[in-house]
Amino acid sequence: MITWNDFEKVELRVGTITAVIDFPEAIKPAFQLSIDFGEEIGIKKSSAQITKRYSKVDLIGKQIIAVINFPKKQIGKFNSECLVLGSVNGEDVVLLTSDSKVENGSRIK
Repeated sequence: MITWNDFEKVELRVGTITAVIDFPEAIKPAFQLSIDFGEEIGIKKSSAQITKRYSKVDLIGKQIIAVINFPKKQIGKFNSECLVLGSVNGEDVVLLTSDSKVENGSRIK
């Protein structure tokens, strides 16, 4: 069990995907995402294994939820700067989103 103080340390934020490119060097099929978290936080990059459910076109403009305060993670030559969240069913990942458009950078509480 974690405490409320532990949970408050995790920065869950809403961001909008602004660019998507293939990530052929990844061991499992993945995209490299650029995500806009608003003026205060800026653009962060992430690798996401979401190619089974989503096309690149489907992802542009989509608001997602991500953890933005993990250390960078080196994935091959790519530095992932945030963790995009999704529910996992086998190898299929469904992105966590907001049911209404909100301001980029909004904190999840």
